[in-house]
Amino acid sequence: MDQKISIKIAERTFNLTAPTPEKEEVIRLAADAINRRLETYTRSNPGKTLVELLSVVALNECACRIALQREKAAQEAEAEQLGKDMANYLAQMEK
Repeated sequence: MDQKISIKIAERTFNLTAPTPEKEEVIRLAADAINRRLETYTRSNPGKTLVELLSVVALNECACRIALQREKAAQEAEAEQLGKDMANYLAQMEK
């Protein structure tokens, strides 16, 4: 059953639902990460609007996500190749 939760991002409250306790934890961790990064950018970029700061936070988080997706794909390809290499090696051992 969905759990109703409230999170704060940039002093604004959002009412959300989380389908599992694990998902709730992920949402809360994400909100905390956004707020920490927003605080860092606010200190280092005084005078910028909240929209500008949140845009930079979103850009940074998306760039990190894309980098991780690429790294995962490369690791999966490497694992697949290692599996093929092992199968070929074992086939050669049987001969």
